[in-house]
Amino acid sequence: MIDLASKKCLVCEVGGLPFNQQQVEKLLLKLKGWDVDTGLKRIFKKWQFSDFKTAIVFANKVAVLAESEGHHPELRIVWGEVKVSFWTHAVDGLSENDFILAAKIDKLQ
Repeated sequence: MIDLASKKCLVCEVGGLPFNQQQVEKLLLKLKGWDVDTGLKRIFKKWQFSDFKTAIVFANKVAVLAESEGHHPELRIVWGEVKVSFWTHAVDGLSENDFILAAKIDKLQ
C-alpha cells in the first residue's frame, strides 16, 4: 500500500461524496495524533511550541506545503500553539486530500 505522504492531492469535483466513517477511521490510523470532529467534516491537530516565533515558522512551512499541493487548511496560531484543520469544500466533508496533506505535515517536524 502506498504511503499517504507520497501521494499528491488531486482536484475534487463539486458534489462528490465525502468519506464515510469507515473510510475516515481507516485513514486516521495512518496519521499521528490527528482527530476528527463528531460530524466527520474536519480533521485537526494541534502542535505545541516553546514560543510564538517557532509557531509562526511551523505555520509558514505548512502554508508553503499547502500551496504546493493546492489544498489549503485552516490555520490557527496563538502563542506557542498551531492548530491545523482540513476539510474538502468540494465534497462538504473529508476526502483523501485531507489525509494526504495531514501526512505530509507530520513529516515537517
